[in-house]
Amino acid sequence: MAHLLTEAEIQAQANLLSGWNVVGSKLEITRTFKNFIQAIEFVNKLVEPAESAGHHPDIEISYNKVKIQLTTHDAGGLTQKDFDLAAVISQIN
Repeated sequence: MAHLLTEAEIQAQANLLSGWNVVGSKLEITRTFKNFIQAIEFVNKLVEPAESAGHHPDIEISYNKVKIQLTTHDAGGLTQKDFDLAAVISQIN
């Protein structure tokens, strides 16, 4: 099991990510697209990196908005796996 990051480690990692926020024990971002089709196309692009990492985000879709939340459920909070996947997701358009 991955080890939980300390508050200091979480803040240091969060400072490296643009647009992501730490909310409780989750890392989250909301992306806005032109329309529903573009939002779904973006979500489909998340499949391969999530599968490769063996780490899957919680995703909410509301028309043209996609909210992504990352947390390591089996560890009970934020681990390096969350920040690594967030960095990959940040590069997806």
